[in-house]
Amino acid sequence: MPATHAHAHPHAKAGMIARLNSPDYDRWAAQIHRTGGCRQPIHLRGKVDHYDRATGQLLHRYTTRTEPEGVLRVPCKTRRASRCPSCAEVYRADTYHLIRAGLIGGKGVPNTVTSHPTLFVTLTAPSFGTVHAHREQGGKALPCHPRRDAETCPHGRVMSCTTKHNADDARLGEPLCPDCYDHTGSVLFNALAPLLWKRFADSLRRHLAKRGVLALKDLRHHLTVSFAKVAEYQRRGVVHFHAVIRLDGPGGPTESPPTWATADTLTQAVRHAARVVSALVPAIDDQPARLFKWGTQLDIRPITVDGDLTEQAVAGYVAKYATKAAECVGTLDRRINPLDNLDAFNLRDHARRLITECLRLGAIDDLADLRLTQWAHMLGFRGHFSTRSRHYGPTLGDLRAAREHHARDHDVTTGRLPLFDDDTVLVISEWTYAGKGHSAGDLLLVAALTRNSPGAAHER
Repeated sequence: MPATHAHAHPHAKAGMIARLNSPDYDRWAAQIHRTGGCRQPIHLRGKVDHYDRATGQLLHRYTTRTEPEGVLRVPCKTRRASRCPSCAEVYRADTYHLIRAGLIGGKGVPNTVTSHPTLFVTLTAPSFGTVHAHREQGGKALPCHPRRDAETCPHGRVMSCTTKHNADDARLGEPLCPDCYDHTGSVLFNALAPLLWKRFADSLRRHLAKRGVLALKDLRHHLTVSFAKVAEYQRRGVVHFHAVIRLDGPGGPTESPPTWATADTLTQAVRHAARVVSALVPAIDDQPARLFKWGTQLDIRPITVDGDLTEQAVAGYVAKYATKAAECVGTLDRRINPLDNLDAFNLRDHARRLITECLRLGAIDDLADLRLTQWAHMLGFRGHFSTRSRHYGPTLGDLRAAREHHARDHDVTTGRLPLFDDDTVLVISEWTYAGKGHSAGDLLLVAALTRNSPGAAHER
């Protein structure tokens, strides 16, 4: 028996054996392969009928009545690797191709896009307190925060750490003094990060219009700012944004930008926008009003086909973070009820404090619009992790539609589905939700059946 099964619960083993001995095992296994080994598939019950439009004759019917347990299992399509590695791997691969197409062309984007000014920009969060960090120089580990004459904080802790932390040290991101750390500022920054990005993008366009001696309303007739971005959680619990920003002509990637819109012009506009935008939180309880801005660390690098930062490296970097959330901070990947006992969950102390602060601030009426209670498990951040502008390139929907068309054509050519003319055949579908996930025994078999799949490798 494989190692995966050796220490399984007796009930799980019994369920696995029952599935292996069931008469419809082959059909069940076929469903598992078609879902890509999804760990939490959606169960659907229903049918699909094909009728001749002219005569009303039933030409073909698919029904789940003949399927194992009377359901069709379809992938959950989550982007979270913590929930389903297999579906997250599909999402990661799609994001990689989406980002790369916007850099070198393909999938509807002309290859002339490589001549357009394009930057990889990282917008960071400000500091909310000193945290344990992994530091290297020339491949050699350095002490975390060595201070020869370190101060002692009001809580009696010496604000110094001489440990050379490994990259996987559990203390990374934890404050040197949890009581000194600004948990309020951290969660409020996360909540305001989407607004800061919007204002950054607006300021970027205003500055570009000024450089082109144009009114803002006329900029779209000369220049399009295209972007794709992803949010990354740092171990300390705040988000950074990594963005690919490209300058196109008024028609998008099919047209070149005006000659004045250079990479240097874009760089200056990014620096200006990152410096000037802000978001204000009104005074709450016993705390004064707070103004939030991007951190002082701003990374701007040009993307080239054969330079230090290639399109492959950027696409891979963005795609990697598209499937992650706040797991690295030690929080949960599901919503938290305000009545939940946080001590019952396996949370890092830092994550617990941030969640507690979200719940406290979420009960304040003046901050209701930030929805901190609903997004406490995300430490206040409620924005989309991976977004793109309309003109950047293909969408995830485009890639999924192409994959579905390919799968349908394959089913037709292999005889799984009859070939019908869409103009003469009426298709009527009836579906109902019937649950999700696998039993413990089925999960063991899913892991064995998909052991060599990309999703399984990602899980390991």
